[in-house]
Amino acid sequence: MTTKVMAFGEALIDFLSNGATQVGELESFTKFPGGAPANVAVAVARLGGNSHFVGQVGDDAFGHFLKDSLDSYGVNTTNMLMTTEAKTALAFVSLDDTGERSFEFYRSPSADILFRESDFNAMWFAESQGVFHTCSNTLTDADITKATLAGVSMARSANWVVSIDVNLRSNLWPNKQVDSQRVIDWMQSGDVVKASLEELEVLSDEPFTLIQQTLAAGVTLFVLTDGPNSIRFYTAVHGESVVATPKVEVKDTTAAGDAFVGGLLYKLAEEGGDRVTLSSLSQQSLINIVRFAAACGADSVTKLGAYPSLPSLSEAQAQLKCF
Repeated sequence: MTTKVMAFGEALIDFLSNGATQVGELESFTKFPGGAPANVAVAVARLGGNSHFVGQVGDDAFGHFLKDSLDSYGVNTTNMLMTTEAKTALAFVSLDDTGERSFEFYRSPSADILFRESDFNAMWFAESQGVFHTCSNTLTDADITKATLAGVSMARSANWVVSIDVNLRSNLWPNKQVDSQRVIDWMQSGDVVKASLEELEVLSDEPFTLIQQTLAAGVTLFVLTDGPNSIRFYTAVHGESVVATPKVEVKDTTAAGDAFVGGLLYKLAEEGGDRVTLSSLSQQSLINIVRFAAACGADSVTKLGAYPSLPSLSEAQAQLKCF
């Protein structure tokens, strides 16, 4: 069995707009399974990885739809919880004429943020190697933050690689005000961090200083994206490296970041999935890993939706040849 990749956080319904923008033109929405960590779990599974999803949905029609969807894509949902205490989260996603998204969330409260620290099980981390993935949507209140950090702590104790996708959604936070210090503290608890330049500018007036501070705090690999521009990544050993992105026709960017992270984690799991191995990777190995992740992200934006747009291994490899 290949190294386990376990994504934690929200699974939700993305209602994707038909793109109507003219006055008087009706906008309709189509139901897709989504949620950033769930998308990452599917991305890893689509590539052929040993993918697991841990989180909570409502014991309702949408929650069962999400579990069935994850199962159908090959994600292990054995430890996915359902509750009657709240409904499954919903997100309405509108697109502009370049394929960029805007979100409206219905998540106050929702089943995913009722996952508690006590819901984690140390046996989930019993393997000697693994990757544990989180994003900032499970930091929006104190209780779900405690749960997230409990998972991070268990993963670190097991010597797993802890993956952090900053993935800021300001409108999920109380009064749309991100607790920057909470996010930074969580970010600096990881081993691999992926963030966009725009997200870092929300967290700090000096984003590149923040990157260096994060490396100094013990993060091994910091990957910085900037839309269609080149990807930069940083390590304490190798400094800054730059990877170009493929140029493709963009239809929908909904899953671009999650496809990128899925590709990144799939490749890191292939390398072994423990913190010692990660820290010993050469600069060229890291360049190859990030290039593969970029190919996954580029392929996803050529298709609509979240799960359906995530590439198979053959599709990612084909896109990789377009560099």
